[in-house]
Amino acid sequence: MIPRLYDPTSGRVLLDGHDIRDLTLDSLSANIGMVTQETFLFYDTIRANLLYANPNASNEQMIAAAKAANIHEFIMDLDDGYDTVVGERGYRLSGGERQRIAIARVILKDPRILVLDEATSSLDSLSEALIQEALQRVMKGRTSLVIAHRLSTILAADVILVMQHGRLVEQGTHGELLAQNGLYASLYETQFKPELQGNNVTSLAFQPE
Repeated sequence: MIPRLYDPTSGRVLLDGHDIRDLTLDSLSANIGMVTQETFLFYDTIRANLLYANPNASNEQMIAAAKAANIHEFIMDLDDGYDTVVGERGYRLSGGERQRIAIARVILKDPRILVLDEATSSLDSLSEALIQEALQRVMKGRTSLVIAHRLSTILAADVILVMQHGRLVEQGTHGELLAQNGLYASLYETQFKPELQGNNVTSLAFQPE
């Protein structure tokens, strides 16, 4: 609903106090960046896929965005570097590589609002660690809405909303939700059980699964 793919059937969604239905689609698109579970890349070069977010960006800005997304060194190791063609929907790249290019693209766009929809759900631990580090950079200084089943993505959120069967059942910070000993605490214990048994709780909030 935030980018107005759907309008609310009841209630309102407000951005800076304005009903999103009173805002133009162009203004919403210019101020919202999204990284989803299924990353879409064009059958084109890495350069073209990155500059799609900001056609006027300089080469230096593009490289800085790629470095922030932990993908620059990988790109430079390719025979054609930034001019490498990624194939249809980016099939020549791994899931983690596609996600990091998507993150670099959203960094280059520099939106005020960032939406992350299951951005790390299908990644191996190494790819997730690289993406978690990149996301910490991209979320600074902007409003971020993060949808995730993997709790490692949301541990540091200002507010966590716990949904069950389409309904809001709990809300609070990570610490507050653990103290409630409800659904969130149960999910946390399940996902981090090996680490919890190792009494490594202090550092969990800063490590991926």
